[in-house]
Amino acid sequence: MYSSKDGGENWTKQSNNQNVSWRPFYFSAIIVDPIDSNRIYRPSLSLSYSNDGGQSFSEASQEGGWVHSDHHALWINPKNNNQIFLGTDGGVYMSLDRGVNFVFLNNIPVSQFYHVSYDNQEPYNVYGGLQDNGSWCGPTQSPNGIENKDWTNVGGGDGFWVQPDLLDPNFVYAESQGGNMTRFNKKYNEFKDIQPYPAANETKLRWNWNTPLYFNPGNPGKLYCGAQYLYRTTNKGETWERISPDLTTNDPLKQKQESSGGITVDNSSAENHCTIYAIAESPLDKNNIWVGTDDGNLQYTDDGGKTWHNVTKNITCVPTFTWCSSIEPSPWDKNTVYATFENHTRGDFKPYIIVSTDKGKTWINLATADVKGFAHIVRQDIVNKNLLFAGTETGMFISMDGGKAWIAYTSKIPATPVRDLKINPKTNDLIIATHGRGIFIIDDLTPIRNLTQNVLDQDAAILTTRPNYLSLGQFGSGFPSAGGYSGRNFTEEAVIYYYLKDKVMTGDVRVEVYDKNGVLLEKIPGSKRKGINRVTWGMKLKAPKVAKGIRLDFSGFIGPLATEGEYNIKLIKGDKVTEGKMLLMPLPTNPHSKEDRDLAHTTVMTLHSMCEELALMNHQVVCARDSAKALLPMAKNNKALTKSLNAFIAKMETQRATYIATTAGTAITGEEKLREKLSSLYVAVAYYEGRPTDSQLDRTRAFRKELDDAAAAADKIWKSDLSNINTQLSKAGLSNIVLLSKEEFQNIKL
Repeated sequence: MYSSKDGGENWTKQSNNQNVSWRPFYFSAIIVDPIDSNRIYRPSLSLSYSNDGGQSFSEASQEGGWVHSDHHALWINPKNNNQIFLGTDGGVYMSLDRGVNFVFLNNIPVSQFYHVSYDNQEPYNVYGGLQDNGSWCGPTQSPNGIENKDWTNVGGGDGFWVQPDLLDPNFVYAESQGGNMTRFNKKYNEFKDIQPYPAANETKLRWNWNTPLYFNPGNPGKLYCGAQYLYRTTNKGETWERISPDLTTNDPLKQKQESSGGITVDNSSAENHCTIYAIAESPLDKNNIWVGTDDGNLQYTDDGGKTWHNVTKNITCVPTFTWCSSIEPSPWDKNTVYATFENHTRGDFKPYIIVSTDKGKTWINLATADVKGFAHIVRQDIVNKNLLFAGTETGMFISMDGGKAWIAYTSKIPATPVRDLKINPKTNDLIIATHGRGIFIIDDLTPIRNLTQNVLDQDAAILTTRPNYLSLGQFGSGFPSAGGYSGRNFTEEAVIYYYLKDKVMTGDVRVEVYDKNGVLLEKIPGSKRKGINRVTWGMKLKAPKVAKGIRLDFSGFIGPLATEGEYNIKLIKGDKVTEGKMLLMPLPTNPHSKEDRDLAHTTVMTLHSMCEELALMNHQVVCARDSAKALLPMAKNNKALTKSLNAFIAKMETQRATYIATTAGTAITGEEKLREKLSSLYVAVAYYEGRPTDSQLDRTRAFRKELDDAAAAADKIWKSDLSNINTQLSKAGLSNIVLLSKEEFQNIKL
């Protein structure tokens, strides 16, 4: 380290310890304390600091907690220089004592993924490698959301490619910088090096920093990797077969890594060139394999590697020697292939998203002026051949017409590098790996796939979705997070997508759900935005009307789970109605038989009906009591009638006290009467999808008898006491007390 006191005219050597001078092209920051100019920080492999203007440096302590290596950014609070924020390859840290102790800020989603893959589990897991943070596997659903604790380490180093073994879920393959490859055994937490080594007298293998480790999900028995040669294994990496010659330009002028730039020698493998960077096997022909290199070559084989065809000279729409960043053989046509090239290292930031429909003979660049940033990845949809997705340095772009026009996808996808895209054929999800904001998942591409011109021309339309699965919710329970970032689960409610040609400027938009008999189940307020809109329905029937009492009855907020089958949907925009259908299906992983699910539904509906019966009985008593109270002032001169009315009121209170708790209590304390006991059982049965316990079934039958007894007792009151009081009221010329009917009760909102 050197310092100058005359604006750079003269320099004085200050310090030269290892951390201060470590890889200066990579660690380039020097930060001076804004309050104390003698306090200098040097973020490098670790953090060094000086209290004497750089004459000497000390290493910051990690006694307060481990700090990830490779420090690149540091900010000092100009008003409180005890507070420091440190940016490293591992994230952001904060110190409140000038770097003596650091706290990791684990609630900031800034992970840098290079690639992403997925497995066939239910729910599926995603896999990916992180910049200097190893390789990881995490679930797409987890109680309370996907938290840091849900991720499992499956590889070390700078993580790049991670491939789960789709034939044996116990194994995961991961690649770290320079072609280091491991096979991870989940069962034994065991790593095995499986990187191919050069054969006897073979030239040194050139591995890219981001060496591809590839397999075709439709043909998962074969795993590929590439140095300057393409390798293939069919036995989990135990044996590798070289199936190509050198597929690069093999330019010796680009292979002087050991010489470096002459100032600081650095050969970490990031400097390697003339290497294979992209591999892709056709989903339509297992012998058709494409390979792209970082020095501009693109070649393919039609016979599994026996012979190769170089199509590089045919690519006139891309500058020579441009890095091939991805290849996408079409899942629709064996002669069609897409590829992306990026040339930013030579100052060219244009996107190159190219396609050939004649197996590489001719190419055109599909990227229009609407595509921003150099291109990392292109993906063709597996259901709609005109639907293309592209990831660039500035975000994700979509084409609905095979690449003629592109739009930026900005709905919750930030303007950050998108390095990889995968489509899960089972769930129709689009999985997005970003280099700076982690992994995103667009749940269900079905609505986008069905945005045909016919739909786009309509004022409003209900869009097709993947099946909605009945569930009470598997991933919403658990204790709240005490800190750290939590990724959202995809909703377990039924999803309804609709399209609006224009923004609705006046009036409301709502979605209504009806059962097969035309009974309205739910009204859902909708958004008015132009384009695709989304609402969800909890797949619950209406909650029962419950007896009103001194305490809140939560069963009045809980509806039974709907049953499988078809439901009618209405999209209402002003006075215009658009109709559609929605199918509810049992969750594929539901452990309960249809017989048990049917019994659960029958039981909960029986209890639902009982809750409403009790609510009617209670309301009849309350209305009769209140009517009697209202008549008291009019009967004040008739002592006999007044006495009878007061007796009737008292009897109503006594009867009501057999139905519900009448003594004040809190939400979890107080007396329990018929309502409280019945509601407790209703909620217990409603929150379980399988067979009720024998005890619950017995209790349901017992409640039936108790309700029948209560109804019989009430009926005696109406036939005797109510009849007698009405006779007296008639003689006094006063209105009779009328018993509330069931039909009248149904129209009352409690």
